[in-house]
Amino acid sequence: MRARSAGGVRRAAAGARDLDDLDRRIPDCFACPRLVAWREQVAREKRAAYADEDYWGRPVPGFGDPAPRVLVVGLAPAAHGANRTGRVFTGDRSGDWLFASMHRVGLADQPTSRHRDDGLRLRGARVTAAVRCAPPANKPTPQERDTCAPWLDRELREVLPTLRAVVCLGGFGWAAALTALDGAGVAVPRPRPRFGHGAEVVLAGPHGPLTVLGCYHPSQQNTFTGRLTEPMIDDVLARAAAR
Repeated sequence: MRARSAGGVRRAAAGARDLDDLDRRIPDCFACPRLVAWREQVAREKRAAYADEDYWGRPVPGFGDPAPRVLVVGLAPAAHGANRTGRVFTGDRSGDWLFASMHRVGLADQPTSRHRDDGLRLRGARVTAAVRCAPPANKPTPQERDTCAPWLDRELREVLPTLRAVVCLGGFGWAAALTALDGAGVAVPRPRPRFGHGAEVVLAGPHGPLTVLGCYHPSQQNTFTGRLTEPMIDDVLARAAAR
């Protein structure tokens, strides 16, 4: 990865204070009644394997470098993953796949993400989600997606000065990221580029070129069936890291 300029680091340091404020505000959101009820029900009833754990049961903020060159955008927290641990993509199989790949390509200092205090550090990367609460059946409604969109909009604006690549996990993440980028002053063409695994588009942003990459979501359905393999996800994340 290229070194950041001194000016970029200063801008990012100033913005990180706002990013910290954003991360503190997100867990206090109660905007979507269906999602609030579901996340709290899961946290009360728990999965038997985690019966002795205290579930997070709240909206989940992003995680990682406050001045990232790479932003990874997923769909939403898993009911017994991030909704349990309080850290995005942490404590479930999708996170196992994602962080193992990020470690292999140099974006993470360890290959596992078990809980918020496991010492994991991301290198020049941040991971976030389009929707911040765990949705029933992993399917937020269009209204819930739109209600949650301002969180991603602000997060993207905060990290945009240092950002060089956005990796979108699945078509949902792709659509959410393009919408947020469009609102942040990035030139998104019309018609919008279509999602596909390995899809790549270079956009003109206010701080320089920005590459958007598509990757199949590392869900169990995709990884168990071989639709997404380790070399496939490694290739996309390595291309992002090289920007």
